[in-house]
Amino acid sequence: MKRRNLQQKPSPSKPTRTRKSGRTEKHERLQPWIKWGLLAAFVVVIVIPVTLVVMPEILQQFVYKYRLRVPFFVDLSRPADFSLNHTINMYLTTEEGISLGVWHTVPAHRLGEAQGKDLAWYQNSLRDGSPVFIYFHGNTGTRAAVHRVGVAKLLSALGYHVLVPDYRGFGDSTGEPTESGLTTDATYLYNWVKARSGDSLVVIWGHSLGTGVTTNTAVKLLDQGVVFDGVILEGAFNSQRQQIPYDPFTWYYCRLPSLESLCYLFAKPLAKDTIMFPSEQNLKKMKSPILFLHSEDDHLVPIEIARQTYEVAANAQSSNRVRLVTFDGSLGYLHNGLYRDPKLPGIIKEFVQSL
Repeated sequence: MKRRNLQQKPSPSKPTRTRKSGRTEKHERLQPWIKWGLLAAFVVVIVIPVTLVVMPEILQQFVYKYRLRVPFFVDLSRPADFSLNHTINMYLTTEEGISLGVWHTVPAHRLGEAQGKDLAWYQNSLRDGSPVFIYFHGNTGTRAAVHRVGVAKLLSALGYHVLVPDYRGFGDSTGEPTESGLTTDATYLYNWVKARSGDSLVVIWGHSLGTGVTTNTAVKLLDQGVVFDGVILEGAFNSQRQQIPYDPFTWYYCRLPSLESLCYLFAKPLAKDTIMFPSEQNLKKMKSPILFLHSEDDHLVPIEIARQTYEVAANAQSSNRVRLVTFDGSLGYLHNGLYRDPKLPGIIKEFVQSL
């Protein structure tokens, strides 16, 4: 019996797969991320600075951030919703087409008396002899921000009236913010208060952006022979000595050594634009007693800038009329939290009593 030679037919050839190394596969997975990362870096490092040079109005949005109306979904006409139960909401027309939303909080000892009262009662109450504070807040958000409500409560508890406006374009105020516009709003509100407060002290408290508004207004009124009774400048920036600290990319461009030159791209439009707030030059002209308040851990305005700005003001008047109070950085107040300090009421009260 013959043995049959069985030969296996060759199977159809299949494409041969070359096994990729782990390094190659990892590289292919990373490629899209690398592309998107480079694109993002291009936008942040090149496109945004160039855009700011070409379109200064975008810089205006960065400086004021007035469209970011936090807290969200609130009714600013109802201050009682923010535990301000002795406060009335009103709207003042500072110029044609511009309406400012303003809160007026009476001294805490008049809380019970204030319940259910109308606007006329609140306006008449300004003549009760209690000091009146006008609080000009910083950029971003509205008069309902937690730290702004905190300041209003603090001053009311000390027995003072407090008026807190939202600048044009902020909150429920109409218009678009500009440096000259904010100064016009502040000037109008001061004159409005003076016309109704009799011989009461009127003190201006500016915070952050509000310090620039305050010094601008002080100099504008000084030309008319008007001197503020007292001024408090909290977290005061100095555009002559630093980049205005309202650009969200400032920390990136101005603190990394390899990108320091990009600061120029932000400073250049500021130099050409009306967004200047020349606080240092204003302080050299002001005649009012000034109290500077600054936290040593302020992340937007370094404490060194605050000390330099204080020296300018003190040299223009005297150390008896200009004072700087700093707060230990370990307390964590940063730029907005000074209202929480337990020593602040005594500091404010002492300043008012000195006027």
